[in-house]
Amino acid sequence: MSLSASDIARIASLARLQLAPDESERMLSQINGFFDLVERMRSVDTTGVEPLAHPVAAVENVTLRLRDDVVSEPDNREANQKSAPAVEAGLFLVPKVIE
Repeated sequence: MSLSASDIARIASLARLQLAPDESERMLSQINGFFDLVERMRSVDTTGVEPLAHPVAAVENVTLRLRDDVVSEPDNREANQKSAPAVEAGLFLVPKVIE
C-alpha cells in the first residue's frame, strides 16, 4: 500500500493541517516508508513462533515485578462523601448530562 500526494492533501485537510509542498512531499515519503516497513514485516513467515510478552524476553528471562494486591489505605468513603450534594448507596449522584 502506498499513498499519493492527493491522499496526503486529504489527510492534512481532515487534520486541519496546512502543509507546504516540501512538507507534503516529505510526509509522503515518510508515510510510504512506514508502509514499506510494515509490508516487509508482514512478509516474514512467523509460523510456529510464540509471541513474546515483552521484547526483552527474547534475550533474557523476564519476570514482572508486581506488588501484592493488599489494602493499604483506610476506607474513608463516608468522610469523602460528606461534602457531596447527593449520595446514595455509597455512590455520588450527579445530574444527567446526556439526553
